[in-house]
Amino acid sequence: MGISKQLEFDDETEIIGKICKALGHPIRIQIMTLLWKKDSRTCGEIVDLIPLAQSTISKHLLELKKANLVNIQNEGKKSIYSVERNNIQILKKYFSSYLSTIEMAEQKKSTVLRTHNVVGKNHHLKQYNYQFSHKK
Repeated sequence: MGISKQLEFDDETEIIGKICKALGHPIRIQIMTLLWKKDSRTCGEIVDLIPLAQSTISKHLLELKKANLVNIQNEGKKSIYSVERNNIQILKKYFSSYLSTIEMAEQKKSTVLRTHNVVGKNHHLKQYNYQFSHKK
């Protein structure tokens, strides 16, 4: 039998991991943008702005809730969604700190993703390969 390794991370790292996982879908990013632009919205308002089924939007809202990115306030039969600002601040702090350590321009990196067009039967595809400056 194999042994599974269990790594333990600090609370902030766990929160950032959950947030990034939840924001790993473009629809969830779009929902967060809508909530950010207007402090609170119902699921119906979001469905009016994003042309998907109400059940699909609800599932995405649930994932955002699991990551503590949205608050839910119940008013009668309506659920009002808003952004949980504390976790957004943690994410902002993390990315600000991370991005401040990156000073290298893309052109100066030793590994750059280059593209070139493919000629022939699959001409509509691009072919990707890495170019390493220290290898010829």
